[in-house]
Amino acid sequence: MDFLAWTATSGGLLLIMSLASGWIHRGPVTSFGLFLLIGILFGPWVLNFVSLDLLSHPELTAHITEITMAASLFITGLKLRLPQRLANWRDGLLLAFPAMLLTVLGMMVVIHLITGFSWPLSLAFAAIVAPTDPVLASLISVNHAGDEDELRVALSSEAGLNDGSALPLLMLALLLFHNTEPLSAGFFGHWLAKDVLWAIGMGTLIGYSFGRIVGIVATRLRTVNSDTAPNDFLTLALIAITYAAAQYVEASGFLAAFAAGVGLRRAEIHVVRTFPPKEQPENERIPPAELLVNPNQRHVQEQDYTPAHTVGLVVGDALSFGDTVERLLAALMVVVLGVTLALHWNSTGLLLAAILFLVIRPLAVWIATIGTGIPFGRRILIGWLGIRGIGSINYIAYAWVHGMSGPQADAMVDMALTLVAASVVIHGITVTPLLNRRQAWQQARRKTKEQKQQDEQTRRE
Repeated sequence: MDFLAWTATSGGLLLIMSLASGWIHRGPVTSFGLFLLIGILFGPWVLNFVSLDLLSHPELTAHITEITMAASLFITGLKLRLPQRLANWRDGLLLAFPAMLLTVLGMMVVIHLITGFSWPLSLAFAAIVAPTDPVLASLISVNHAGDEDELRVALSSEAGLNDGSALPLLMLALLLFHNTEPLSAGFFGHWLAKDVLWAIGMGTLIGYSFGRIVGIVATRLRTVNSDTAPNDFLTLALIAITYAAAQYVEASGFLAAFAAGVGLRRAEIHVVRTFPPKEQPENERIPPAELLVNPNQRHVQEQDYTPAHTVGLVVGDALSFGDTVERLLAALMVVVLGVTLALHWNSTGLLLAAILFLVIRPLAVWIATIGTGIPFGRRILIGWLGIRGIGSINYIAYAWVHGMSGPQADAMVDMALTLVAASVVIHGITVTPLLNRRQAWQQARRKTKEQKQQDEQTRRE
């Protein structure tokens, strides 16, 4: 296929997916699942129109997935309008750290016993497949800044934070893989100080500081100048600068991108609390600022132009631009995964997927959330809805670029890619029915509670 044929095919595919979005949302297969199937259809297994191997270009794969993840993590952080209290982040922290560590340890032991891989390779595989993907988790993450559903908040904050625990473990696996000297306390101490404490702390600080400062400065400048023009570039600049700054000082770029979104959201909260909109009734909770403005009607009277409206336009543009970039790049990577799957299929990956999805992940979540008071049903759903995707592909490319190679490493990568493809399909098929059933159950419970309250009120009267 030449350039024009690929252009027409890509345009036709995007047009069909856009026009059929209503049916897709109501159907059993998600858009990402369909993109995966399209990649398989165009790849060597079926039509053989194209043959691509992600690992033939590991650096390019790493960079594209980095951009996709950074944009997704930024948007995830921006949608989480949570108070800065530990209790509000408790569930996400438990899932991203204790549950993640238990998942990695469990999968490391399982793959070592099943395949006989070395411990470093087993650890690398576990770190690659353990994290909930921040990109494909958009299916189960918060829909907007006003979404306070505890399940979605927990999974969103986990997806945003778990690179702080999984990536250091992958780095440890690489260090062990290349290490030729006896292990010592100094070896692990250096890893702990540099790849864990420094990477997590400095990455979070850089991202949060940039996000909050840029949000406040942009709001003030645009308010003074009554500037209502679209500012998509501000989002791109914030993601790029925070990620690059963190990587430059060897901190976590992914955590920096997530923290930048959180920081920009905190700037929005600060602005609307300091300069509440005139039309907001007293003693009522101020909604997210992006709900106060219509991005398609930007020109307002100068006397009505307040900082709350300004920050609403800033945040609204950031969400719109980030969502578009995230969905476009995610669709591209999932199609490529479908194409390249023919070159990396390994049936053992399906066995490992079943063990991870049905045993290791649910058990790790259950143990990590003991004593938290999280309802039984929500713990079960959280244990199941841990979708794998673009983040795992990025980790695979990262390991490949950093010299993790050899016959066992090749097999490990094949199993990991097969597991990711299985997650895209299986979790994609089950997420909508499960969430719909949960919503119906919640509505029925709410009606029952309201009826009991009405009956009680009637008896009192």
